[in-house]
Amino acid sequence: MTTELIVTGGRKRTSRLRPNGYPWIIPALVLSIGVVYFSIGFTAYISTLDWDGISPNPESVGGANFVEAFQDPVFWMALWHTVVFFVVTFAIQTFLGIVFATLLHSQIWFKGLYKVIIFVPVVLAPAIMAPVFRQIFGADGQFNAMLEFFGLGFLAQPWLAQSSTALPIIMAVTIWQWTGLNFILYYAAMSQIDPEILEAARMDGAGNVRIVASMIWPGVRGTTIAIAILSAIGALKTFDVPYLVTNGGPNYATEFLGTLIYRESIPLAHVGYGAALSILLLVLAVTMALVIQMRAKDRKEFESV
Repeated sequence: MTTELIVTGGRKRTSRLRPNGYPWIIPALVLSIGVVYFSIGFTAYISTLDWDGISPNPESVGGANFVEAFQDPVFWMALWHTVVFFVVTFAIQTFLGIVFATLLHSQIWFKGLYKVIIFVPVVLAPAIMAPVFRQIFGADGQFNAMLEFFGLGFLAQPWLAQSSTALPIIMAVTIWQWTGLNFILYYAAMSQIDPEILEAARMDGAGNVRIVASMIWPGVRGTTIAIAILSAIGALKTFDVPYLVTNGGPNYATEFLGTLIYRESIPLAHVGYGAALSILLLVLAVTMALVIQMRAKDRKEFESV
């Protein structure tokens, strides 16, 4: 609510109070409270039940589902896969994204074509690409055929059918899919850096690596923090690629929290336990986002001293 002072005939009078932007946010507020937060609250309620999703008389079990989760080795395995997945994919996607953005900010031909090629995987649906990747990395797929062609047949193996290689393949597919988004974000962030500063650094004898490390990288730190938060939340929510390509296998080698929640809630009809896992996922996502944001803020304050 705002109060406006209107001058009339040398006298100031106060207009009636009137709302400013509140009517415009009411639909979003209703949607957030009525759908998002209600769903979270209802999921929290279901997490206290022993329910198959169909029975009209679910049994209240309190916090037993959460205790079961902490005692479930598959849950801890899925959580470990999520941590490894986040660290590896975030590091490689960040590196590739900033390298591509730096190269395309230089004087090269066909910039528009390169941008399209890098970004196309982002807009491809995983459901469309999953059969392709299953074929490529199958025991008799094109990847092993390529190894044979180059005389590296001794490296050929069933990449998706063994625990030691299934998770790296899932990470490689994810890196291929989402590096384009990191590239676009870094490219936009680099556009805000004054080119005269970079030119002055070159005139002082700074090489490309030094410019990237000492000027461009600090200049896009805010973008890196945002990407880290998005990557952390995305890793916790990972479902489509591991489910469609490996179905969480073999032997839970590519099981993530998202695939575990689906498996417990739908095929196994442990809806209460699946809801408890969903609440734990929400808590982890919020916690990781806050930790990354706080660490970035503390580092910025330390460097400004």
